Amino acid sequence: MPEPQSVTPPFDLLVIGGGINGVGVARDAAGRGLSVCLCEMDDLAGHTSSASTKLIHGGLRYLEQYDFKLVHHALREREVLLASAPHIIHPIRFVLPHNDSLRPEWMIRLGLFLYDHLGGRKRLAGSKHIRFNTHQAGRALKPLFRSGFEYADCRVADARLVVLNALDAAARGAVIKTHTRAEVLVRGTTHWRVTVRNQRDGSASTILARAVVNAAGPWVERVWKGDSVGRHARGIRFVKGSHIVVPRLFEHNDAYIFQHPDGRVLFAIPFESDFTLLGTTEIELSTLPEENRISPEEVAYICQAVSDYFIRPVEPADVVWSFSGVRPLYDDAAGNASRVTRDYNLHLDRDQAPILSVYGGKITTYRRLAEEVLGLLSDCLEIPGPAWTGTSHLPGGDLPDADFDHFLAECATDYSWLPATQLRSYAECYGTRIKLLLADCDSQDRLGIDFGGGLFEREVRYLLEHEFAETAEDIVWRRTKRGLRMSATQIGRLERWLLDRSA
Repeated sequence: MPEPQSVTPPFDLLVIGGGINGVGVARDAAGRGLSVCLCEMDDLAGHTSSASTKLIHGGLRYLEQYDFKLVHHALREREVLLASAPHIIHPIRFVLPHNDSLRPEWMIRLGLFLYDHLGGRKRLAGSKHIRFNTHQAGRALKPLFRSGFEYADCRVADARLVVLNALDAAARGAVIKTHTRAEVLVRGTTHWRVTVRNQRDGSASTILARAVVNAAGPWVERVWKGDSVGRHARGIRFVKGSHIVVPRLFEHNDAYIFQHPDGRVLFAIPFESDFTLLGTTEIELSTLPEENRISPEEVAYICQAVSDYFIRPVEPADVVWSFSGVRPLYDDAAGNASRVTRDYNLHLDRDQAPILSVYGGKITTYRRLAEEVLGLLSDCLEIPGPAWTGTSHLPGGDLPDADFDHFLAECATDYSWLPATQLRSYAECYGTRIKLLLADCDSQDRLGIDFGGGLFEREVRYLLEHEFAETAEDIVWRRTKRGLRMSATQIGRLERWLLDRSA
């Protein structure tokens, strides 16, 4: 006897994958009036989208690969995203020490000139030449580096960017199903019939949809192979990127970008106030691993590469946290993993009910990707509304004039009972939704149980009720980074509290 299944009402669009591209498409489509369902087999941003270098940037090094189109689009999106979510996206200055043995100074000057002008820069300051005997960044560098360059980009809380897109999609009517795996796709002339399974209780159900967007990231080919229509002719390449986090290496708030003899660049970025984020590696994989972990060789590579620049060497023993992700890059037949394009490729098959698969892409261009997806689907679906996300705010991002400092000052008046560090953390995570988080709170006692590391019961309940969180890992490593300051015992206490709550 076949397993009984419930069947949902037909949707206009089923999105498979709860990474940044999937939630971006779901949000855009729901805002245009389509009925949307999104299925993610794990947590939102549970894989690649939470393992980025946490930057909204044009990609300076892509200029060297003559990928001017990608840089242009990414720089334009940098402006749009900064305006839409100024609580989780913040400008940051990058310092590039000049290394005579790697790239001539004229080449860097030319690249930065292009970087300043390719994207119609409005909000961020331009690049400039600097000398380290007078610049604050010079104090952490070895004396052999006497000059360099400074330019602007943005940092982002990447997993929060994913969650906020999903939150906005849900507010506009989308159904967001986490821990729900798409198992069987059956294609009809006008509809898809998709069997999905709840990963928590094992129950199965059927989703009917007029079209499918396959935004499964590294699993995009597996979705294709599960469907009898076949697979894309070229596909993807798996490139593993790993990062490490160490105690803060320098006092100022600028970041560094370092050149490496193998052609890679590495970043050293201030992270969560007390730490420095270092990375990334790029290792091509022949198959998709079941679990992503940084290897000892990757740790040693990052430590040695940044130690070539810093006075204070970085040792593997300094690492307090690490993370790895597999980037599903579109296979453009480049020989070196570092040179594989970071641009996306969209493949639409509309022989019967349409399916559109997303290959590649980077976090900075997710919104533009979503607009292109809806543009392609407009030939197959009747889409009621026009493009709209370019001038909208993400939840919590409606700060007056996109001025975070002014917003933080207002919060300091409204919530004067909160310690400054905790207040900044809440303001950066939740923006104007801090009012929802702290409703009816007038003292720290009202925040409930103190789990440690700055995590209180009030925030935990908010994340469970409003942001699709379910587990301790969701809470301390993706919705927040409280885990950096929590012991295993403290996280265990949170896990037991969550179990008791669900019992």
